Amino acid sequence: MDADYLVVGAGATGMAFTDALIDHADVRVALVDRRYGVGGHWLAAYPFVRLHQSSTFYGVASTVLGGGRIQSTGPEAGLHERADQPKITSYYSDLLADRMVGSGRVELFAGCDYLGERTFVSRVSGQRYEVAERCRIVDARYLAPDIPAESEPRFGVGDGVRVIPVNEVVSLEEAPSQYVVVGSGKTATDACIWLLARGVDPDAICWVRPREPWMLNRALIQPDPAIYLGMFADLVQAAGAAPSLPDLFLRLEELGIMHRIDRSVTPTMAKAPTLGTWELEQLRTIQHVVRLGHIASVRRGRLDLAEGSVAIADDAVVVDCAADGLKRLPRIPIWGPDVITPQPVRAGFPCFGAALTGYVEATRDDDTDKNRLCQPSSYGNSLADWARMNVLGARSSAAFGAEPDVKAWSDSVALNPARIPPGYAVTPALDDALSRLQRSLPAGIARLDELSRTTPSVP
Repeated sequence: MDADYLVVGAGATGMAFTDALIDHADVRVALVDRRYGVGGHWLAAYPFVRLHQSSTFYGVASTVLGGGRIQSTGPEAGLHERADQPKITSYYSDLLADRMVGSGRVELFAGCDYLGERTFVSRVSGQRYEVAERCRIVDARYLAPDIPAESEPRFGVGDGVRVIPVNEVVSLEEAPSQYVVVGSGKTATDACIWLLARGVDPDAICWVRPREPWMLNRALIQPDPAIYLGMFADLVQAAGAAPSLPDLFLRLEELGIMHRIDRSVTPTMAKAPTLGTWELEQLRTIQHVVRLGHIASVRRGRLDLAEGSVAIADDAVVVDCAADGLKRLPRIPIWGPDVITPQPVRAGFPCFGAALTGYVEATRDDDTDKNRLCQPSSYGNSLADWARMNVLGARSSAAFGAEPDVKAWSDSVALNPARIPPGYAVTPALDDALSRLQRSLPAGIARLDELSRTTPSVP
């Protein structure tokens, strides 16, 4: 293969990296993925999934997913659109055809496994391909999510028990007397909301939540600088005054930034997806919540968990929502001796991090300098992990934001939640947010750093 880059993984990370790279460098890219097309895990996601954030923050730098549309009806009227699975997969398919393959500089090799050593093989024909030594390898799979449709249950399943991945709940032909929803994160909340919207009685849902989650108020994670930067100013101000991380999250709850489903229980999980207040109200109608740790096994009529057992209906359908969607692998330098490994660069928003990595790769020659500009962050999990994620993201944002061309590029890219777009009319609300950030950011990040180091990380 004659290629300058071999990008392994054609999901959100690989597509965002490739899009920014070919926009700023005259290179040829071989894009390899084991699935049948581009879009990564979205090709096998559950059919009622939507982005938990605004579509504007997802996708690639050159093309805004959803066109920046505002929802005009429904419980989120006034908020930015959140794309569903068909729209996301269509978006990536069109990008591939029109921008990438259409440019003559990108070639997709779908249904192929990367074998290492600059070699990949077709799973369909068995044909092997190799790239030259000069070709840079980009591993866009390092933090690829696991999803229920492609994962085995993490617990034992006895005879006569029906356990299904969340994808299959839409295909049930007969209603059971009880649904058992397994998981504490966004997939589980989506499953519960979907069941409730279709008339399932809240009392017919048993929700196994091994940990209680903190979730962000979706109304504040919007592509409006006054809203987003105002939220972040509140966050760092609260962090600077917080005596502990649990206290900080309670302060953020009072400020309307964080949600918890049950106000009588203190959460220990902070992966922090967004949640609408309308969803929060509905989720609180589910009263049968099991908090006995992770499931060890499911038997007919019973769940055996780490801290005890509970009875369930004999005909219960167990809906597995507990795959590891956010990987917690070690942070490594993005530019290594042999491989470029895109990772989040600011706190959250992985598509922006991948696009930034592509831009920096296209515009810089020295890998040491590239690593200085793009310092990897991580994903949240425990409260300490979430704090550390924000500390690392703030430091990295300061590093790349100090480069005039990188700042100009990032301000022009809708994927960047913290940008102030060129020509944006400054309002009193934005002036206030920027003033508070200037006063509070150093002390708030320093305190978050301290708290993240002194608070145990809960697995």
